[in-house]
Amino acid sequence: MNDRPPVGASVDLGSNSVHLLVAAIAGHGLTPLADESAFLGLGAAVDDQAALGPAGRAELGDTLVRYATTARQLGASHITFMGTEPIRRAADAARLVVEIEAISGVPLHVLTHEEEAYLTLVGVTAGRAVTHETLVVDIGGGSSEFCAVAAGGLARAAGLRLGSNRLTMEFVRDDPPTPRQLESMAAAADGIVRAALQAAPTDLALVGGTASNLLKVTAAGTADRVITRKRVAEALATLTAARAAETSARFGVNPTRARLLPAGAVIVDAIMRRYGVDAVRVSEEGMREGAILVAEHAGRAWRDRLPELAHGWRQ
Repeated sequence: MNDRPPVGASVDLGSNSVHLLVAAIAGHGLTPLADESAFLGLGAAVDDQAALGPAGRAELGDTLVRYATTARQLGASHITFMGTEPIRRAADAARLVVEIEAISGVPLHVLTHEEEAYLTLVGVTAGRAVTHETLVVDIGGGSSEFCAVAAGGLARAAGLRLGSNRLTMEFVRDDPPTPRQLESMAAAADGIVRAALQAAPTDLALVGGTASNLLKVTAAGTADRVITRKRVAEALATLTAARAAETSARFGVNPTRARLLPAGAVIVDAIMRRYGVDAVRVSEEGMREGAILVAEHAGRAWRDRLPELAHGWRQ
């Protein structure tokens, strides 16, 4: 008799990083067995040439083959590759999908904004039934996904083309950003988030590298995993007082991420103002966890059932 819990794996192809999670599934929880990421800059590549190109596809393919090998060695019974905002925009996305499955044996799912948001909600709630109005926001490099659901209501999801890399590329010319550049980013972020989902959440959770890395540059954020308006201001003061390389060395933030964090802080502040909250919690769980859970629960039909699964299926 095999009493070992099932193991699943998921990979998120984001604008900044490509991130692997392999985890054992037990009850409501996941126990990570492998958690690693590679900064490939897919969003910037697509911005520059509208496609990943042969070299970019080859580099990504090598990374995904390595990740699939790691997942299989750890006993994963299902592996989910998820293409997000940069893959949606890439002119060679169809070719990439064919190539990745051919070399790795794993299908690449190019997700919609809504599917990303549903998976993120499932990751944050661990598939439990929602008991109060919840809003989950995943701030990425090129886009942000919003998913809101209330007890007994339908989950609503949408995405905005608002991300830390996108704002940085458009407005930042100095390291660190100047006050005028910060003001320009803030004005742009405020304008974009006005179109975000209508919601009055009693629980607002942020996920993703932007939120988790902002915690590192606040005095107390890592202790309670909460970002307040005061802590955002503290983070911005810190991030604009030194070059990105110094921030990276001091706080243990990836050098590429450090360059994007001022824009990330601006986005977090805009979201808090949009929903009239003074504090948000940062969840370690997100889309990758959600993908592992829904694949284990629903099998190959998980994409067809996502709106239903987003409400939760566990007590």
